[in-house]
Amino acid sequence: MRKNSVKNTRINGEVQRELAEIIRGEIKDPRIAMMTSVVAVEVAPDLKTCKAWISVLGDETSQADTLAGLESAEGYIRSLLAKKINLRNTPQIAFILDQSIAYGVNMSKKIDEVIGREKADSE
Repeated sequence: MRKNSVKNTRINGEVQRELAEIIRGEIKDPRIAMMTSVVAVEVAPDLKTCKAWISVLGDETSQADTLAGLESAEGYIRSLLAKKINLRNTPQIAFILDQSIAYGVNMSKKIDEVIGREKADSE
């Protein structure tokens, strides 16, 4: 795996910021959950493709609905991205569901439960 150049890192950050703003303010699809965030973006060096990791707060059905809504609005999102960011090519966006935030919250709850049990046992 190649290390990202400074230019590619800047492009990734800019696309992530604009993509989050578009999802939050421009998309009116009722399938897309309100608590949707763009966790990370990785734009290919040739600017043809882009992977966007999306985190959705909610149950599995709302996550699946949000992913389906984003995939159906990909062309519209891409056109808005082209207007906001001046790139040679506007990348095709592949949305990937990211479970890391939910996993972290779940692990934190489990750690708190274990600590609570240990305190109760020591008393």
